[in-house]
Amino acid sequence: MQHLMQFNPSTLIFASARGPLASMHALDVMWVSFYSIGLLLVSLLIISAVRKWVHNAFLSFLLKLVAYVLFFIGTLLMVLVILTWPN
Repeated sequence: MQHLMQFNPSTLIFASARGPLASMHALDVMWVSFYSIGLLLVSLLIISAVRKWVHNAFLSFLLKLVAYVLFFIGTLLMVLVILTWPN
């Protein structure tokens, strides 16, 4: 019980410095990085296809909006993975 009452601020700092995905297993973080790379690639392919083949303004806007949302989610996930990188 005595060891639970002790407060060590350096342990708290090191535990919080591991990042937001620190509670996940390392292989799960790897899969999150793969998903984020996949989202980034899908958004790239959608933007490329819209520029080359879609000429309808409304459909072009809708597909670009979906691509940018996917890009934002992929970027956010990749930033979380990078912040979880081991020291």
